[in-house]
Amino acid sequence: MKLKEIATILNAEIVCGHSKLDREVNAVFASDLMSDVLTIDSEKLLLLTGLVNIQTIRTSEMSDIKNIVLVRNKKASPEMIALAEENRIVIMQCSYSMYKSCGLLFQNGLNPVY
Repeated sequence: MKLKEIATILNAEIVCGHSKLDREVNAVFASDLMSDVLTIDSEKLLLLTGLVNIQTIRTSEMSDIKNIVLVRNKKASPEMIALAEENRIVIMQCSYSMYKSCGLLFQNGLNPVY
């Protein structure tokens, strides 16, 4: 599934990475625990999280995750956006809960990591 389809499904705002919305995503992982995110080894992954601090971007960078959706109407800080742009990470923001976001993506054919 392409990121632009995900943005439509989640009614999400694109914060950074507008030119990368044709990127394909094969699976989704949802967590606010960055220690759990570090255990995931999957390509073309979408991370759903409500954690809005620089550690989210640092963890994504270390895990080679290039696509993030911030849920629960959380907003990325300017520092997060700058670091994401530097690492070619797409950030989207949506108002849905993590549960609803996961459900909508699953319903539309996006698979979980496991």
